[in-house]
Amino acid sequence: MNTQTKNAKIVPEPSGLYYPNRFARAYFDAMEEVMGRHGLTTLLGHAKLDHYLTDPPDHSLERAFDFRDLAAMSMALEEMYGARGGRGMALRIGRAAFAMNLKNFGIMRGLGDSAFQALPLPMRVDFGLKALSSLFNNFSDQKCSVVIDNNAYIFNISNSPMAWHRSAEKPVCHAQVGVIQEGLRWATNGYEFHVMETACAATGHDHCTFRINKTAIGEW
Repeated sequence: MNTQTKNAKIVPEPSGLYYPNRFARAYFDAMEEVMGRHGLTTLLGHAKLDHYLTDPPDHSLERAFDFRDLAAMSMALEEMYGARGGRGMALRIGRAAFAMNLKNFGIMRGLGDSAFQALPLPMRVDFGLKALSSLFNNFSDQKCSVVIDNNAYIFNISNSPMAWHRSAEKPVCHAQVGVIQEGLRWATNGYEFHVMETACAATGHDHCTFRINKTAIGEW
């Protein structure tokens, strides 16, 4: 078994931290889209979360989906597919969760308007990251902030559900990377940006940090 997951266990204790059901449903719909129904069934069985097959999160804004369960599903992905395969799956799931659901939620919906898309690219990137941060801050117990340095945007997350109560040698919040990537693609009408998790609570840091290059991929 790979070194990242050899000591992983499905954590049974509630975290006391929550996503609204609607956010969780976005991830469930994305998992079924990426993995298929059989893959989702296998994953939930491995994570000991079979009850969600017949009773998935609804579309309400009630903060009722415990971060423990997202951590368990993230670990199950790595245990089923290995560190590299699980990372790839999680990235695709994060991107699909945003593209299928989160882009149409609250402030994110306005980023597709023609008036917003007419703004200069750096303004769209800046506002897009801040809008994504605000979305999680206002509706969940995942707390985010955005910092700008000379060459990059820094997206910080406290209480990342993918890293909750986990111990790993490398960052584990791959779905969060996918959400940020797809959020920026939506905000910029198709530009892709390099996003890397440079620090993770699962590796002993106080919070999870994501570095986003200011220059889009393919731009000079």
